Amino acid sequence: MSENGTARQGPAVTLSTSSVYPGSCADAFETAARLGYDGVEVMVWTDPVSRDAVALRRLADHYGVPVLSVHAPTLLLTQGVWGRDPWTKLELSVELAQDLGADVVVVHPPFRWQRSYAARFVEGVREISRRTGTTLAVENMFPWRAGSREVVAYAPGWDVVDEDYDQVTLDVSHAATSGSDSQELARKLADRLRHIHLTDGSGSAKDEHLVPGRGSQPVAELLADLAVGGFTGHVVAEINTRRSRAPGERERDLAETLAFARQHLRRP
Repeated sequence: MSENGTARQGPAVTLSTSSVYPGSCADAFETAARLGYDGVEVMVWTDPVSRDAVALRRLADHYGVPVLSVHAPTLLLTQGVWGRDPWTKLELSVELAQDLGADVVVVHPPFRWQRSYAARFVEGVREISRRTGTTLAVENMFPWRAGSREVVAYAPGWDVVDEDYDQVTLDVSHAATSGSDSQELARKLADRLRHIHLTDGSGSAKDEHLVPGRGSQPVAELLADLAVGGFTGHVVAEINTRRSRAPGERERDLAETLAFARQHLRRP
């Protein structure tokens, strides 16, 4: 349902807590409620509230904004969160999601140096998902670059299309950085596409996470395809606002992202 009590048309449009960084989880819930987002994706990282189910439930209840998904601490910068064992991180992320009533956990593929983890990652993710009933949606990544040279950073690899994942998260900025077309990528993933990180990119070597419509990706067309196809997953605003300087700039960017999503997800 929408905030005015009418039935929502199309998938839920939610706000990643990473979109308000360096703001806190509490800032994300307050912003999501004020702007009219349907929910929140909690990025598990160094903010202790992001790992505290009781605190997160209180925020969700206070602001009337549910947690619909959880992003596991599998980023390079969160390698120390919940210890060093990657399987423990996934299990705790699923436990947090279940405590909050969220149905999706976003997972990055292993880093190349996590050899034992990478060796059974595909089957391990599938086993956890089937055992717990929670979707583990593996996110598309991108090659790292050192000058003109590509560095192999992920295993089995950064491209999710050819891997045997049951459920996938499509990040538009990552598609741009990898030189992929996000609309075509979504079509190739077909019914394995479960989750969207809504953003944009210009195709540079940097993972930009631009406001949708400000890069070179066919984001409007991607969302239109999802609407026509009856996509039932979540569309999560995951833009970079950490360089916001002018008063209200972050809020304007987040409001613009939400309006973009609503406009292009309308079903004909």
